[in-house]
Amino acid sequence: MIHHTSLGVLPRFSVLGLVLLALVLGAGSSAFAVKPDEILSDAVLEKRARTISLELRCLVCQNQSIDDSDAPLARDLRLLVRERLQKGETNDEVLDFVVSRYGEFVLLKPPFGWNTLLLWLTPALVLAGGVWLARSVIARATPATSRPDASPQPLSADEEERLKRVLGGE
Repeated sequence: MIHHTSLGVLPRFSVLGLVLLALVLGAGSSAFAVKPDEILSDAVLEKRARTISLELRCLVCQNQSIDDSDAPLARDLRLLVRERLQKGETNDEVLDFVVSRYGEFVLLKPPFGWNTLLLWLTPALVLAGGVWLARSVIARATPATSRPDASPQPLSADEEERLKRVLGGE
């Protein structure tokens, strides 16, 4: 089957192939961030390093973990994590060191506290505001007479007089 697009005529399998290629490249991109020279020979330590790295934010990319980022700073942080693990530190000690150096912003999931309260509550506040805004817009757009709680109001004397004239002066 052939699709006509603004780019010309493309076979359906080409479009599907491009979509699949984009998905495969997108899904595998994080696997290429950690370079072979960074990987520890001790599989247990490497697994711990990966676990810690997934909890730390790349300060350049901001929405990626250091494990997923190709940024030089992310590489430096990955190497720092591995170095401290090789010195015998626990996962918590490594995380505490990185947080003391870069602040809680470096954590992808900062702890819930007074200083992060706004960060944690913002999504709920935005959602509540959106629901309130949608309800108020819908309420304004809905005529009062079509609302289920609206009862018909009696006509004023002026309205009754105009109605009589329109209907033929009864």
